[in-house]
Formats: sequence, C-alpha cells, structure tokens
Amino acid sequence: MTNNKTVNGCFGLMVCISSQVWADEPLSDIEKIRINGQQRAQPGAYISASQGWVDGQELTDRPMLRTGEMLEFIPGMMVTQHSGSGKANQYFLRGFNLDHGTDFAVHVDGMPVNMRSHGHGQGYSDLNFVIPETVASLNYFKGTYYAAIGDFSGAGGAQFALKNELSRNQVSATLGEDNYQRYLVLNQLDVGQGKLLGAGEFQVYDGPWTDISEDIDKKNALLRYVSGLAGGELSVTAMAYDNQWNSADQIPSRAVGQGLIDQLGSLDTTVGGESSRYSLSAQFTDDAWQASGYIIDTELTLFSNFTYFLENPELGDQFEQRDDRVIYGSDVSYTYAMAGSDNTITSGFQWRYDDIDEVGLYPTVNRQRTGVTRQDAISSASYAGYIQANLFVTDKLNLTLGGRYDYIDVDVDSVLPANSGTDTDSMFNLKGALKYQLTDTATMFVNYGQGFHSNDARGAVIQVDPVTGEDATTAPLLVRSEGMETGINWTDNQRFNVSAALWHLSLDSELVYVGDAGFTEPSRPSSRTGVEASAYYWLGHHWNLDAEAAWTNARFDDNVEGEGDYIDGTVPVVVSAGVSWFEHSDRQGVSATLRVRYLSSRIVESTDTVSAPSTFLLNAQLGYQAADWQVALEVLNLLDRDAHDIDYFYASRLPGEPAQGVEDLHYHPVEPRTARVTVSYFY
Repeated sequence: MTNNKTVNGCFGLMVCISSQVWADEPLSDIEKIRINGQQRAQPGAYISASQGWVDGQELTDRPMLRTGEMLEFIPGMMVTQHSGSGKANQYFLRGFNLDHGTDFAVHVDGMPVNMRSHGHGQGYSDLNFVIPETVASLNYFKGTYYAAIGDFSGAGGAQFALKNELSRNQVSATLGEDNYQRYLVLNQLDVGQGKLLGAGEFQVYDGPWTDISEDIDKKNALLRYVSGLAGGELSVTAMAYDNQWNSADQIPSRAVGQGLIDQLGSLDTTVGGESSRYSLSAQFTDDAWQASGYIIDTELTLFSNFTYFLENPELGDQFEQRDDRVIYGSDVSYTYAMAGSDNTITSGFQWRYDDIDEVGLYPTVNRQRTGVTRQDAISSASYAGYIQANLFVTDKLNLTLGGRYDYIDVDVDSVLPANSGTDTDSMFNLKGALKYQLTDTATMFVNYGQGFHSNDARGAVIQVDPVTGEDATTAPLLVRSEGMETGINWTDNQRFNVSAALWHLSLDSELVYVGDAGFTEPSRPSSRTGVEASAYYWLGHHWNLDAEAAWTNARFDDNVEGEGDYIDGTVPVVVSAGVSWFEHSDRQGVSATLRVRYLSSRIVESTDTVSAPSTFLLNAQLGYQAADWQVALEVLNLLDRDAHDIDYFYASRLPGEPAQGVEDLHYHPVEPRTARVTVSYFY
C-alpha cells in the first residue's frame, strides 16, 4: 500500500477529493507551489464527488465580509445575512435556505456548532467564535452518505480543524470604512514536550447604515496546548467569545418606495443583541483512535422586529429571543485496518447533552420585556452508534457500506404547564457508496444514504390534550431525509481538477422560516434535484482559475389547497468564480485576486408569482508580501451594486395600514462598496 501522501488541491478553493495521489515519489514543482497543505487519509476515506478539503491558508487569502463566509469555499454554498453582524449567518446550499443551519451540520475541532431547540431557530449555527487564522483545514461533506455525521446533515456538513502548530507568530491590524477595525495576535511557545498556541481577536464596526450604528464589539480568544501522548497526539483547547451589536434588520420594499426610509435605513432602531460562547475541549488521535470531549457554555439575547405593528398596533411587534445553555459531549471512533489489504472498518459512538436553562420568547418595547410568550427549560440527550466499512473489491472498485443508529430524549419544563412534556425518538439510517477508477485521471461515484434532522423539542414533546385527555404531539422529533448521487472527478493532480455531480434529496418534513415570529416550523414533505460542477486550473506559476456552479429544482411533494409546490427560500442557481495572480511562485511580491458570486432570483413564496432580484457581487484583493511583513487591500462589492443579501415575502404592518397588514417583499441589502487595509508582521 503506497499511502504516504494524499494531495489534491487548487488555489482559491483548495479541494482534496477522492481521486487522490497515492505515491512515494516527490511532488512536482507546480504541486509544491500550488498546494499549501497536505492531508493524511486512508484509501477510500473520500467516498463521493461532493467531498472536499480546504487548506486553512486559503481561508484567509480570499476577500471576505464576514467570518461565516469561510463556508463559501464549499462549492455551491452561499453565505449571507438578514440582520445584525453578530447573529449566525444565513446559509444556502442544494436548494435549501438553511436559515441559520437547519440541515447543514458544522463542527469545530470536534465540537458541534448547531444548536438544538434554539431560541432563534432550530440548528442555529454561529461561526463568529472562530478566528479564521487559527483554522488548519476545512473538510466538507455534501449529501447523506457519511455514517459519522448525524443530526442536521440533510444537505451535508463541514468540519473545521484548528491548527496544532503555527508556521510563525503574527500581529495584524485591519482598518476600513465605517469605523471597521480588527486586531489580531497569534503566538506560540514551547512548553514542556508540547506547544502552547495563543490567539486573540478584537473587532469593532459601525456599518454603513443610515439610521443606526451597528456598534459591534467582538472579542475572541483561544489557548491551545498540543503534545504527543502514547504514540498519538493530544490537544486541549479553551476558547472564549463575546459580542454585542445593533441590528439593521430586513426591511419592507414599500417602506423604501414610499420614502419612509432609504435603502440602508431601519424602521426599528432599537433591535440588536449580545452573544457569548466559552468552551473547553480535548482531542486525541493516533493511527486507529479518534476521541474528543467538550463542554460549551453559550448564551444569546436577540431583539428583532420583522412585522412592526401587525400583532400589536400600539406597542409594536418587537420581541426578544433568549437562549442560555451548557452542552456536554464526546465522540470516540476506532478504525480497524484488515491485515494484508487496504480494507478498513470504522466504528464510533457519539453522545451529546444540552442542558438549556432558558429558551424563551418575550414581547418587548425598546428591549424591555412587556410579557412572556413562551419560556422553557429543556434537557436534550442524544446517543449514536455507527459503523462504516471501506472495502476494495478490486484494484479499481471501492465499496463503502455504513449504518447509523440515533436515539434522542427530550424533556420540556415550561412556565405554562400545558406546554411541558417529554418525548423520545430513534432512527436507523443506511449509507452506501461505490467508487470506480475509470482511468488514471478519472473516478466515478455512485452514492445512496439516509439522514435526518431533529425538530425543536418545544413542538415535538408529548403533551396531554386538555379536551380528550390523550397524549398528543404536534411534530415528529426526528425527520428522515434520503439522498442519492452520481458524480465524477477528473484531474491530472497538477494543472486541473474538474468535478460534477447529479443528486437527489427528499425530506419527510421541511423546516420553513416564519417571518412574523422569527423562528422555523416543520412543514410539508419535499424533494430536490440538482447538478453541481466545479473546475480549477493552474496556469503556470502565476495564474490560477476556479469556477463553481450549482442548479437546483426544489418542490413540495404534496398538494395543499391554496398553496403552490415551490419551496420558500430556494435559490435555483448559484455561481462563484475567481482568478488569482502571483508575481512570484513562492507568494512573495505582488498578488491580486478577483472574485464574483451570483445568486439567481430566490423563490419567496410557494406559487412563485412574486419575483425577488438576483444578486451579483464582485470582490477584489491586492497585496504585497515580503519576508516578514504583508499588506493587503480588500475592496468588497467592487461595483457598488444595489443588491439584496436575502429576500422574504410575508405580511407586515406600517403605521396607517390596514389591520391585516400588507404582504410585501422584505429584504436585507448588501453592504455598499467598502475598502479595508490589513498590515501584518510575522516574527
């Protein structure tokens, strides 16, 4: 078995997918230059054309407006925002408006990011606590074919790995328009037999809004110790995040058209929030074992107003969403390598317990509570076991078979006894994949898998019906998804890498955003079919090109009188492309990057009779790097496009309008053209 190295990458979007290089011979010159990271993996570890790997260096080389845009390195993924910068981003992938993470499972250094039964929305996934410069790599998995990924993985998942070692220490300062300031410190020390890594990030930003200042006050800190242990590697990591902000929420189109506010204005200038996250985690890995454990303490207080005076004509519709929880968990897996072959069997166990002290919804005026809509304490425990076998049937044919069993137990203790209750649910899901080496440069994949997402416990617990006295439940606790895919990867491992996939996904129940309440609810069964393609090309030592495109057809499966079959929030077409140039092959000297992102008109209601505008943005970066310092200029929204980050269609009420409100397109504008300069010193 020639398993020394696996490398498959591209500049702009470093992708490591299943047609990898397994070779003892040295890399060619162009590979040394263009591939900034390597990943160790067992043969057969990548089982679909929709898996990939991004080197951490690339995450900081591309111009980005927000931290969550690191996920845009995943082909077909788009990241936007519908409110203040301190909130979790809005994610779009494979025809999903994933809201803040409902069907895309994200982990950072073994810790789950998605929040069950969260105050703002099921699966809430906030990446603001991550310092991009501390990320070693991003692994992503689209589809339902991977036994190790469980809840919230209908569309796929992503795993961020943190750095175990710094190539050099760094101090950076970024200054930009609208009082944008970001300061970063990275430092490493030798301590005992290991290394101690420290990182700190501080950011303030007022934003371009005409009626409010975002007044962002974001602080991040990381302390990580890495050492050898028992032939493997142990890391212990402490992370701290604190943020507060004011929100420029989504606005109704008619308010702009009537001159009540301008494009960057706000109707309620008192909304915003604060959030914190503190964690302690540990990971151990060797050739066979992977084990992690974590404790996470996180809070969110969020004030929003999406309907203005629809529900309360006198005081307004502002509300507070509150979430305060501690999460405990662990993940242990063992990989058995069969003697005399490359065949492997991986088995694992996962445990997670969410101790939610308060999850609540309260009507407010100027951030002051005027009542209680709902207030609960929730305990949610889940247990999962899985097994996956990677078998080489022939030298060219690889078969992967897997299975996963999940069990979840929830208990809701509400201030309103009628809302209290308990429930349990379990589900077994099968996974399978075939990979065939067509030629030395082309690999074909066929995949099938079942997955699931959990619903909010508050809508799924078993309650006693006050009329009949019988047990009743409003929604299932676990909802199955089923996916299949065929794809191909073609690469010479030096100059080009091309992938394409045709996929289908069906869900027993859709999670849909409710505009007038600010949360999601389970809805109708649905199906999605799509095509994705990505291509990366290296032109010598100076030019690099990449392009990704995705098309999706998403529909509800059932017929409901008065409703259409289009799925709200779907973005049928997503395109991302970029070109980069380096003066020298070692990245010294001048460099330039130009990137474009396009989102087609979104589906905003089920009959598709209301049209939302498409979004086209161009970002640019110009830099100069010397031996121990670097300067970079970022220009975001280079063409100063008047576009929308996101669109919704629902009823809201402005002063003087009828009691039932007016159905209208509500949107969050993209930020105008803005420039930022970063100066970094390395030592």
